[in-house]
Parts: sequence; structure tokens; C-alpha cells
Amino acid sequence: MPSLIKVQTFCIGPWQTNCYVVSRGEHCWIVDAGYEPEPMIQHIRDHELTPKHVVLTHAHLDHIAGLHAIRGVWPELPILIHEAERDFLGDPALNLSGFLDEAVVAPAATDVLHHGQTLTLDGIEFQILHTPGHSPGGITLHQAQAGIALVGDTLFAGSIGRYDFPTSDGPLLLRSITEQLMTLPDNTRVLPGHGPQTTIGQERLHNPFLQKD
Repeated sequence: MPSLIKVQTFCIGPWQTNCYVVSRGEHCWIVDAGYEPEPMIQHIRDHELTPKHVVLTHAHLDHIAGLHAIRGVWPELPILIHEAERDFLGDPALNLSGFLDEAVVAPAATDVLHHGQTLTLDGIEFQILHTPGHSPGGITLHQAQAGIALVGDTLFAGSIGRYDFPTSDGPLLLRSITEQLMTLPDNTRVLPGHGPQTTIGQERLHNPFLQKD
């Protein structure tokens, strides 16, 4: 049954942010909504999907700047984010857009997410893993049977998320990766917020940030 889950990747905006449409049957989620989300919107329309939620892995500007465009098409679409970053959506200083010429003030979240919570897409459960460090409310969406983890900017192929931002925490980021992600099976497919896909096993063996001295 989880094999019927489809994940379409959209690399969009000036920071080449990976945003995702996760679908099963006629229903889908939008996972992150970066700048220039029109290809995601068109994909949903072309495949006659019904969006159920926008799920945000975190609230930095390149993952939330497309929320107004998406809400322009689906005005009542719920927006979900970890409770630690609820205020980031409307605060340019927190979502990092305050450093740019055009501040991002996104629509407010309609509900918050918590570690260990499950979200159901057309009968298939995804677990919310709180993976802070890059930002305080970073999350991973994990579907065990399908072997996929949408990790936001926590873990990349051969690298990890930045931790030099005002609300970042490097030691916490490494702890999140070690305790939440490296405990997943090696064949778990990692879908990050930037760059190519990888697997937990690949990163466990070869990611230089995760090698013990």
C-alpha cells in the first residue's frame, strides 16, 4: 500500500529549494512552498489532485515564500508547522528574509506539529520527527513502510544543514541527525531541502560531518 505513495520533486526559486508534492490516490500534500511555486500548482492541477495540507519542514524564507501564491489558489488550505516556528512565518527577522530587500510575511499556520505525531495521507501514516538545529522547529516526515524521509535542511548528501543562523544550534543539529535520522534503516531514502537525494546508509558511511574521529 505505501508503494502507491508518489513523491514529485520541484527544485524552485533562487536558492534551488527542493519542494515536494506527496500524493496517494487523489489526495496530496505540499511539503514546503518556496519562491516561484507555479510548477507545483500546475502539477497538482494537471493530475487533478486535491491538496489536503501544506506541511512545512521549517520556516526559512526559501521554504515559505510561495505560501501566498498557493493560498491564492486554495484559500482554505491548512498550513502546518512545528510549534517552535509558528511565529517565524510572519516575522522577517526569524525567517531570515529581513536581511534581503523584500521581506517575507507568510500566511499564519493553521495548526502546529509535535514530535511523534502522525499525519495521515489517504490512509497512510507519516510520523513527525522533530529534528531541530538548522532551525528550532525543523521536522522530518518519515514513512517507514515506503522507506522515505523528507528531512528539510537537516541533512544533505555529503553535508548537513547550516548552523550559523541566529536561531541555529550546531551541536543540537548533530544530535538530531544522530538520534532521529541515523536510527532509521540504511535503505531509507532521504529527500532533502536542497541538492540530490541520498540514503541514510550512504550518509552514515560517507558524510564527513558524521564520521567519528
